[in-house]
Amino acid sequence: MTKNQKFTLVKRPVGMPDETHLKLEESAIPRAGEDEVLLQTRYLSLDPYMRGRMNDSASYATPVGLGEVMTGEAVSEVLESRHPDLSPGDMVIARTGWQTHSVARADALYRIDPGLAPPSAWLGVMGMTGFTAYVGLLEFGRPKPGETVVVSAASGAVGQVVGQIAKMKGCRVVGVAGANDKCQHVVDHYGFDACVNYKDDNFEDQLEKACPNGIDVYFENVGGKVFEAVMKLVNPFARIPVCGRIAHYNQTELPEGPDRLVPFMGQILIKRLMFRGFIQSDHHELLPQFRRDMSQWLEEGKVRYQEDVVEGFENALSAFQGLLQGRNRGKLVIKVS
Repeated sequence: MTKNQKFTLVKRPVGMPDETHLKLEESAIPRAGEDEVLLQTRYLSLDPYMRGRMNDSASYATPVGLGEVMTGEAVSEVLESRHPDLSPGDMVIARTGWQTHSVARADALYRIDPGLAPPSAWLGVMGMTGFTAYVGLLEFGRPKPGETVVVSAASGAVGQVVGQIAKMKGCRVVGVAGANDKCQHVVDHYGFDACVNYKDDNFEDQLEKACPNGIDVYFENVGGKVFEAVMKLVNPFARIPVCGRIAHYNQTELPEGPDRLVPFMGQILIKRLMFRGFIQSDHHELLPQFRRDMSQWLEEGKVRYQEDVVEGFENALSAFQGLLQGRNRGKLVIKVS
């Protein structure tokens, strides 16, 4: 490549983002300064949180500014280094954004070991999504042997790992997904005890049947009708780690209906429920422990994973739209080069 390709946020979306909001542009390849490295993106991670970064609203992170490169994490190769700790050919995790080339300070990068897992896996099961599952379930879900753990978006990058860790902890694991093949996959490949399709007309009946002893831990990725069905089945002292609410990310207004806040708060009190919103970046002190545990689980075959690899940087926007619509199967990454 002789040019840097990048997706720039030129307009804030209302609803689903498209090419009028994210524009594919070209610019000169940047040059590395003192203590910096020049990177070429190999794999770009696409994740639901990116939709929230397109909005100009208060959140846990600063929104992407208009005219800026869309935020994102990537596995990149060092092309040129002006720091003694990194050499050309090293593979690193970097917050490059949606672009093919970037410059970063060496102390902001993490050099990966491709011998532990393939490069793309460091964006998924060995990376942010795996760490999200690890922190959310173990720190805030705190599953105990014999309990029932329900995972929404069960076949997704986070959900598939949550379920497998919960099984290692001796739990009954029930997944929720949006397609029959996704449900079958998490049962057959990840060892879930059951998985139900939230698009089925009798979804609530299926969920209740799959959870005969109620629900002790609900790992929340979705919101919407799945959350409403789960709340009818939660046991006293249930724990609900809140990781995401993807069903609501493209909503342009509040849903119609009565105000349910008062009875909802009553249920929290009466059943002594614990809700805990969390962001994985707040827990960096756990990263060494996570990387040690996950690499061992992968080596022992206790954790398996699925990737949805899309070829071509130019396809990032359409792939991201598919992610928000639930079209992906497993962790979504763009193979850039």
